[in-house]
Amino acid sequence: MTLSIVIVSYKVKEKLQANLQALFISENAPDFEVLVVDNNSEDGSAEMVRENFPQVKLIANKENLGFAKANNQAIKNAEGDFILLLNPDMRVFPDTLAKAVLSAQEKPAIVVSSIKLVNEKGENIPHVRRFPKLFDQLMVVLKVPHFLPKVLDAYLCKNFDYEKSAAVDSVRGAFFLINRSAWQKISGEEKPFLDERYFIWFEEVDFCRQVREKGGEIWYFPNASCLDYVGASFSQVNRKVKQNYFRDSMLKYFAKWHSGFQKNILQAAWFFVGLLIKK
Repeated sequence: MTLSIVIVSYKVKEKLQANLQALFISENAPDFEVLVVDNNSEDGSAEMVRENFPQVKLIANKENLGFAKANNQAIKNAEGDFILLLNPDMRVFPDTLAKAVLSAQEKPAIVVSSIKLVNEKGENIPHVRRFPKLFDQLMVVLKVPHFLPKVLDAYLCKNFDYEKSAAVDSVRGAFFLINRSAWQKISGEEKPFLDERYFIWFEEVDFCRQVREKGGEIWYFPNASCLDYVGASFSQVNRKVKQNYFRDSMLKYFAKWHSGFQKNILQAAWFFVGLLIKK
């Protein structure tokens, strides 16, 4: 099996259906399997998959386990040489899979790769970023970019050329292609599991950081593209709940990859912002 496509779905039944339909009419694609993990959507998503896509390997959770843990459920059973983590609110074009896998095979050092993401108007969606540092994340917490947007230009790679292939720090987890053999070579681990301490957010950045620390490479390729509806699933979550998830994951990332001092500064900043909001 060349490719295992893993989709973690939450309350986006129609988008998931369109996603699966597009996958199964792909042209010249390598042999692939699709694994869907439904995080207790309660909107009929699991039933839709069972009825309309019997070839899909379905895991229907009785609770929302989060992004990392749900992906790992499928990765554990994935048989492909490559594993594609694909958001449910995505839609591949007929040539997306074929071109994405071909690009990923270019260099043996490439562990993670991604492609051009576009919106419904065909406009490019920026998604290449540098690894988070104290300064840029502090700016995010304090909401400084709302009145000084250029303060995050370096972190967001504003000058990145999305028309050229390049090695990068990290790519968005919406289309996240992992070469299993390349990962095993640098890590000694058979399967590329995500760190389950993250419920949502920072798990793909964390994985890219692991790849870089172990000597692997992360690449962006422009020759393939995918339609991205950008957060259709997560937009249904309460704003305060989303902020709590984001804060929790940010602090866990800094506790893992940076000094306790930096993590404590961010924690204090979140506390300060919380006091201001209450007032």
